[in-house]
Amino acid sequence: MSTTEPWITLGRDYARCLTIVQLPTHEAWVALDADDRVAGFVLLVMEGAFVGYIRSIAVREDLRSRGVGRVLLSFVEQRVHEESPNVFLCVSSFNPRARALYERHGFHAVGELPDFVVQGHSEWLMRKTIGPITGFTPRTAPASRT
Repeated sequence: MSTTEPWITLGRDYARCLTIVQLPTHEAWVALDADDRVAGFVLLVMEGAFVGYIRSIAVREDLRSRGVGRVLLSFVEQRVHEESPNVFLCVSSFNPRARALYERHGFHAVGELPDFVVQGHSEWLMRKTIGPITGFTPRTAPASRT
């Protein structure tokens, strides 16, 4: 997937993607197609200031606009809501199809980060929430990150 957009514009080659996937702070969740090939994946960060941050979500190019992204988002929301009421992600201004998917899925832009990753483009911080942190009761104890 590192050989397709938006990863090319983001400068994420295979080696960089592999490094990110292997970070110990990231949970990697993979969707498989009927032939057990990778259809897509999500990298999730469940610690730090933005617990429930989707670091990356990717769908194989030939399966885009076929519901894989929607399924991945639904799954990761359930995972996040075990521990946090908020799901966060960033989407690049040059990726309007992805932003439209997130908006259809209930995410709202909460801030713009100009020139954050790519000069001349913005990243939009988006959030989907089921309520404030105060008063939220986790469904499960946070997983150990050791």
